[in-house]
Amino acid sequence: ASVISFRVRVVVCHRHCHPFSVPQFEPFRALRYSPKYSLGDVCAQPYDVQSDADRETYARRSEHNIVHLDLPVGENPYREAAKTLSSWIQSGALQLDAEPSFTLYRMKFVDSAGRARETVGVVGALKIEEPNSREVLPHEQTTPKAKTDRLDLTRATQANLSPIWGLSLTPQLSTALVESGELLGAFTDENGVQHIVERVSNRARCAVISKLIAQHPVVIADGHHRYAISRTYRDENPQLAAAKSTLCYINELIDEQLSVAAIHRLYSDVEHDSLIGQLEKFFEISDLPNLTPAIIAKMSQDNHLVLIAASGKAKSLQPRPEMFTGVRNLDSVFLEHALSDLEKTVSYQHGFAEVNAQLKTGNYTAAILIRPVSVAEIQRTASEGLLMPPKSTFFTPKLQTGLVIRP
Repeated sequence: ASVISFRVRVVVCHRHCHPFSVPQFEPFRALRYSPKYSLGDVCAQPYDVQSDADRETYARRSEHNIVHLDLPVGENPYREAAKTLSSWIQSGALQLDAEPSFTLYRMKFVDSAGRARETVGVVGALKIEEPNSREVLPHEQTTPKAKTDRLDLTRATQANLSPIWGLSLTPQLSTALVESGELLGAFTDENGVQHIVERVSNRARCAVISKLIAQHPVVIADGHHRYAISRTYRDENPQLAAAKSTLCYINELIDEQLSVAAIHRLYSDVEHDSLIGQLEKFFEISDLPNLTPAIIAKMSQDNHLVLIAASGKAKSLQPRPEMFTGVRNLDSVFLEHALSDLEKTVSYQHGFAEVNAQLKTGNYTAAILIRPVSVAEIQRTASEGLLMPPKSTFFTPKLQTGLVIRP
């Protein structure tokens, strides 16, 4: 990826600047569930973190749950989603806002370190830029992934059902979002996260929000593939003005507004002894008894990674500094460097409990828990126009789908 200096982009844009030299983020007329529905009944976790069982649970919760649109089933699921969306609009289950608006989205939760947190961001329409633009930038290198599912769903429904997640470098953006809007609903999900949704339709306040976000580039934190298919859909529909933007949640790139978890590594197609033999060249290895979820917080304090064998036995991996000279100080990069000569298959999984559940399947030789990337490192990466390695960060909590739909 080419290196881009954000410092160039931060210069105040006078009237002679190119009109597209800043990210464009605008309010829009949103489709929302009728007030007669409880948001907790009709919203769901993002499609890409749901299991089949999760999808069934949401579908049983309400015949109008968003999974009937976002994860459709049947012989022609995308056509079914389009028919369902049309019927919900006709019946009044979904209603179009009378005027353009932004959606303030607040989340209250307890993070993995046990701290009570509260974040706020704004949902609007982000103009789609070209791959080499300086207005909207990727956060990390992406791995190959089939895009036809989301593209086919977008083609059929002609709607953005779930937002991408963008990070703004604009200072004090969070302060501008503190003031409440019109409360539309609040609920607590199955993970104990409280979601609060407010509408902002005041034109003056909407203009302020748009102007603030236009001051600095937007970095995509989550949803790189949805952004890419939005570009494809735009190119397929050059006469459709609404296709030039996509649904996006944006919050400020500062520590108090972000909760970042790690995406851990699972290894298969390699012998355990071979894995240990390679790792001990680069790490001081010692036994780690009494493995509990608290280890995630302790890893950062004690400067080590954790290897968990398929048997459940754990070892501490403390990097040998001399073996990582000139290597970027990220656990994901450390492991790529240390294991580059070893034949293996790598899979990815967030969450302590989730990793252990995968190990119990017998499909993996071992897992390595890595430390979360700091927000300071994410800020530095963004400011220097660099990219995180693939599967470096897992932003939590995940944004709910169904809070707002963009035709």
